[in-house]
Amino acid sequence: MKKRIVLVLFTLFTLTAILAGCGGSAPKTPEKKAAAPLKDLKVTYVKQPLNIPSIVDKANQTIVKGFEKDGTKVTFPEISSGAKQTEALAAGSLDIASCLGGTSAILAASNGADVKVVGIYSRAPKAFNIMVKDPAIKTAADLKGKRVVGPKGTILHQILAAALVKEKLSLKDVEFRSISIPAAVNALLAGEADAALVAGADVLRAQRAGARILANGEGLVNATIVIGVSGKFLKEHPETVKKYMALHQESIDFMKKNQDKAFEFTAKETGLSPEDVKLMAPWYDFSTAITAKDLKDLEETQEFLLANDMQKKKIDIKSMIAEVK
Repeated sequence: MKKRIVLVLFTLFTLTAILAGCGGSAPKTPEKKAAAPLKDLKVTYVKQPLNIPSIVDKANQTIVKGFEKDGTKVTFPEISSGAKQTEALAAGSLDIASCLGGTSAILAASNGADVKVVGIYSRAPKAFNIMVKDPAIKTAADLKGKRVVGPKGTILHQILAAALVKEKLSLKDVEFRSISIPAAVNALLAGEADAALVAGADVLRAQRAGARILANGEGLVNATIVIGVSGKFLKEHPETVKKYMALHQESIDFMKKNQDKAFEFTAKETGLSPEDVKLMAPWYDFSTAITAKDLKDLEETQEFLLANDMQKKKIDIKSMIAEVK
């Protein structure tokens, strides 16, 4: 009996000493702190070539109103350059690149930037065109030795390369000069170039001045534009990204249900007529889900960049994908 009492007392003494050494209480599991509400959200606003969902959102203030409920103020820096968008994402001065060229996303990722693709903004192969005036130029094969102008390292440049490859030619077979789309149209119309790489409303401008479409991305390049964020931002604010995608979908749904109103907003914002908007709108597919075809198109875009020495390091395209549902 005495032995049992001694054993119990010894056990109690030992437990008391352990607890005293730990501050008098059993250790607690650290509580995970909830992420602080985001005070500011920076989302790019890009209206060209014909980004109807973004224009609808601006008119209806869908994203602004949606985040107001959380106490989050949304601002819309107008950064149209893909390279500058990815630089801003990396620097933390931009949170969501709402409309980012697939080429820009791949180049940034291959250079070590932590860019994640969370959805597709658009696919518009018919909106990106090679345009000419000379009636003697009937196919891409006739561009051999000719002066071609347009923005380098873009979807348009990729379409030119694909059209030439189809005719067993390459970019080395043309005299290419990199300039902006409006400048390319002006050069074509002034006779300073034989072909121009043209997208969006500038296609109509060129056509009405006597130019015609030689080829576009249809059957060559799907012209995939993505929605991008930094990996860091996605990790720290997954619910914010998820909510953004849901609000973006609201603008797409509005566009489908209220087509005339959406076209009216777009005409006012771009300076086009509602008839022109109606003519161009079918060129675009704004569904956000990332498909196997989208992945293939991004992989082909990477091959184009590598083949033309615009990208040095090959990456796994799937490693960029972080679709938010």
